[in-house]
Amino acid sequence: MKQTDERDGLLLRNGVSLMVPFVLITMCFALWGFANDSTAPMVKAFSKIFRMSVTEGALVPMAFYLGYFAMAFPAALFIQRFSFKSGVMLGLALMGLGALLFIPAKMMGYYYPFLLAYFIMTCGLSFLETSCNPYIYCMGSEQTATRRLNLAQAFNPIGALAGMFVAMQWVQVRMNPLSTEERMKLNDMQLQVVRDHDLSVLIGPYIFLASAAVILLVLIWLTRMPKGADTPTSKDVRTAMEELWQLRSYREGVIAQFFYVGAQVTCWTFIIQYGTHIFMSEGMPEKGAEIMSQKFNIVAMLFFCVSRFVCTWFLKYISPSRLLQVLAVVAAGAIVGVILFSDRSGLYCLVVVSACMSLMFPTIYGISLRGVGDNVKFASAGLIMSVLGGSVFPPLQAAIIDTNVSLFGLPSTNLSFVIPLTCFIVVARYGYLSYVHHEIKGEE
Repeated sequence: MKQTDERDGLLLRNGVSLMVPFVLITMCFALWGFANDSTAPMVKAFSKIFRMSVTEGALVPMAFYLGYFAMAFPAALFIQRFSFKSGVMLGLALMGLGALLFIPAKMMGYYYPFLLAYFIMTCGLSFLETSCNPYIYCMGSEQTATRRLNLAQAFNPIGALAGMFVAMQWVQVRMNPLSTEERMKLNDMQLQVVRDHDLSVLIGPYIFLASAAVILLVLIWLTRMPKGADTPTSKDVRTAMEELWQLRSYREGVIAQFFYVGAQVTCWTFIIQYGTHIFMSEGMPEKGAEIMSQKFNIVAMLFFCVSRFVCTWFLKYISPSRLLQVLAVVAAGAIVGVILFSDRSGLYCLVVVSACMSLMFPTIYGISLRGVGDNVKFASAGLIMSVLGGSVFPPLQAAIIDTNVSLFGLPSTNLSFVIPLTCFIVVARYGYLSYVHHEIKGEE
């Protein structure tokens, strides 16, 4: 990474304002937030449409995050050879293509073409995240990099909120009101009519997503982007990876990010199942319970969004490592409440968890990139590949839910949240060790 001078700041490089490039790249953060959180409720939607188990429906986040994993390192090679800007533009193009593939998938009327569309779309998202995160990191001094990254990431939950709202108002409300049990009783012809209607509703958000990606691609293409943070290099891949492996904070950061993303995806994906179980036990019909659960999901994201800005402000006074540790411990405690409560108190605990998660991804990212130098592009790829946790942990949690076992009077939906509990413990450990090594011992 190029050495910065005394004029560098939060949005300055060599005394030049990077406000316009920062805003355009930050818009990408909002766009992939929309993609991520309009998708999470689709697990329940696909389960109903195709009459599948929760485990089969969980193939949606599995395909989603496999795309991240598969394309992160090729994305790093691409931006290493060309530039951050080229990586962002290719990411937007792939995301738009994947979103448009929902149209032929709907015409075919089968589940697996949708998984392919998700995979291609998230290959684009992988390019975006591999390019945008280090690009923002490099737009100014390393001393303000974590704050700058948190500021850009603060707009990710704004896009996520929009995605959740669209998923609720455009998809969940407009889907056929037949419950899962009622759909099981339909004959093939009746099911086909209901399925065609629901799939037509479901693809709407993705057509919008494709249009937004094309518009943003054109804007970035026409804008002069900073060269100081966007210079192509030809460093040997093996050398770069060997140098990265020597950095303790980076090695452990990749692991922590893997578990954090697993916690985030499981909490936001299965809040629908968790809430639906609670509200149906109160006598609410299934569709109403799903919509009410999504409202809680939106409230959780609102807390996540507000907390991101609050935590970004706190970072001026508290070290990132210490704040990460504290929030991970609080999140783990709230997850214990999610497991033990069998009423709305558990949903309130999930809202608290979302507030705690707001800081985690960009802060782990920022801590991990300390001292990586000109290996920042490959370092970014490793951290993006770690979002594979979002593909690994949801099927595990879904499998626990599908067992329908009960332990100490707690239903399987509650018990399944032992998965994110484990993840938050790992994140808390990383925050603690990072604080000890960086803030107390002064190690790299």
